[in-house]
Amino acid sequence: MFERALSFYTRYFTIWVILGGLAAYAWPEPFKALAPWNEWFFALTMFGIGAVLRMEDFRRILKSPAIVLIGSVAQFTIMPLGAFIVSRLLGLSDELAVGLILAGSAPGAMSSNVMSYVAKADTAYSVSLTTVSTLLCPFLTPTLTCMLARGTEFHVPILEMMIDLMFMVILPLFLGFALRSCLGERLRKVLPVFPAISATFIVFVCSLVIAVNRDRLHDLTGIILVAVLALNIAGMLAGYGVGALFRMDVSRRRTLSIEIGMQNAGLGTVLALEHFGPGATVPTAVFVFVCIITASIMASLWQKHPGVAAAVAE
Repeated sequence: MFERALSFYTRYFTIWVILGGLAAYAWPEPFKALAPWNEWFFALTMFGIGAVLRMEDFRRILKSPAIVLIGSVAQFTIMPLGAFIVSRLLGLSDELAVGLILAGSAPGAMSSNVMSYVAKADTAYSVSLTTVSTLLCPFLTPTLTCMLARGTEFHVPILEMMIDLMFMVILPLFLGFALRSCLGERLRKVLPVFPAISATFIVFVCSLVIAVNRDRLHDLTGIILVAVLALNIAGMLAGYGVGALFRMDVSRRRTLSIEIGMQNAGLGTVLALEHFGPGATVPTAVFVFVCIITASIMASLWQKHPGVAAAVAE
């Protein structure tokens, strides 16, 4: 019964994101009070993700290095460059441009693994890509953001961002993995708790962004929604195209489409709030909503009408 309740909560976390956002707009102060704990909440989420990883997940990467390399290169080129181009074409302000570039330079979202499973894509490939991009993000995310945000008023603190990412992502990830390796099956009963923790964190991050940007949201939502939608859809289409270019089967093309289109915007939001201010968090938070909705739509189409969905993507 408890596991079913956790599964229900995690599966429909988009609803909780919306409800949390409405609550933050109506009563922003309680959410602002939790802001100092933002990085710790994310570290706890990464600890939980590490706890559900298995040694087989890392062996799988070594068994198919070529396709993992292709997916990882696509992940860290298509989305960062896409964010840069979209921000220039739409003439975004410096803080919004930095936020969008940060969202594009983030690693793949952990929820992409679930979406790949629902879409009947290659879930193992998705797990491999997400794991590799997460391990690479302390080095690539700050570097790409710095390179692409040149010309804005913001200084990108590469070293500080790398240190933050090591403590927020890599260290808790490996601590969770070490705990799973030591305890093995004894940890199995509590594993369903960790996806629920991750969903709760996403709810909190989006709510916090709404709380701290309450007074400016009505001026930003329109242009940011267009920018984020353009980046997300272009990423999904380009991901499918990369799979087709390298003659991957349909299931891996779907995986690349979802993996590249979905970014760990929760991590981007934490970094934006820490290093660039509240205004830069708006694109990353909106990206959370948009990528979940579009990926859910495509996953549903691919699951129920694979021929039609594949034709649309192509």
